[in-house]
Order: sequence, then C-alpha cells, then structure tokens
Amino acid sequence: MSPTDPDEDATGTATTAGTPTRTRIVLRVNGVEHSLEPDHRTTLLDALRDHLDLTGAKKGCDQGQCGACTVLLDGRRVCACLLLAVAQDGAAITTVEGLSDTATGAALQRAFVARDAFQCGFCTPGQLCSAVGALAEAAADPAGPVTLTEAETRERLSGNLCRCGAYPAIVRAVRDVAVRDAVQDVCVQDVGVQDVAARDAAR
Repeated sequence: MSPTDPDEDATGTATTAGTPTRTRIVLRVNGVEHSLEPDHRTTLLDALRDHLDLTGAKKGCDQGQCGACTVLLDGRRVCACLLLAVAQDGAAITTVEGLSDTATGAALQRAFVARDAFQCGFCTPGQLCSAVGALAEAAADPAGPVTLTEAETRERLSGNLCRCGAYPAIVRAVRDVAVRDAVQDVCVQDVGVQDVAARDAAR
C-alpha cells in the first residue's frame, strides 16, 4: 500500500496519513433522506449516479459547460459535476426523477413531449431541471415577475447545450408552461425560492 492509499483508523473510517478521507453526510433527494459516506473527492453527480442509482443527471463534459448534469440544490440550478458531495450535507436536491412530483415539473414533461423538444434525450434531464429553475427564478425576481419572452427564455437556458439542436422546441415547451394561469406562483412554491434575493444578500 502506498502512503497515499486510504487506510482505516480504529473506528473504521477511511484515512490517509491520519486524515479522514470520507465523511458521513445526509442528502434529501427528491423528498427522501439518504445517509452515505462518500470519498471527499466524490462529486455530487457521482454520488447521485453511483451511490444512489439516480442516473437521470448525465455526465457530459464533466466541467460544468454542457448542463447535462443540472439538478436543483435547495431550489437553485447547479451543475452537479462541479460540486463535492461532502459539502452538500443536509441539502435538498431535486433530480429529474423527482420532477413529476411537482406541478411545474410534470407540466414541463408533458410540454416537452407535446412539442417534441428532444431527440436523443441525453440532455433532456438537465434541460428539464434547468427549466424548472428558470421559471422559478423569473417568478421570484426582486423587481417583479419576469415575462419569459422567446429571447429571455433562450438566455435563461443558455447554460444547457443540445447537440441535436432541439432549441426551438425546447423554448416553445418552456414558454407553454410559463404562460399558463398562475404557473409562476406554482413554480416558486415547487422549488422553494420565494425570496432568492434575500437569501443571496444574507450570504
């Protein structure tokens, strides 16, 4: 065993030269609490896929550039490949597998099917999670609800790439949901970002 290989201390905790390399954390994923002990180098994406068998979030570029791994973390859109799982202890995470449990997520899934807003489907989970987040952010804007015009929708979803080029249909699907009666209020309630500005100011 090399000096850098993990060992175990008397309690069974993985260590390297006496420093713990794993930490017990709790993640609330899609409303269910999961206790796991990932290596400190494990990303949130790998924890979801490899530890919890939630493979909806995809590993594309692994650099936060494509958006295929987008999930909602405490109501905010994030690239799961850029975050360490150990730093998310206690966080509430929504993946594409949990979107159908929310009114907005279910409406978006139906709109994507109706608009044929996907081809190969690899980017679709990230597109859906990003769309839920974008709708909520627009509704919770401190200056008042933002109207999601075609240009505004494209800008807000610009972090999610689709190599098949389904962008026009994706934008139409998201706007279909955005213009429904009271949908913006529903979006805010779904992902819990009623006061994004206040939370950011407190950080």
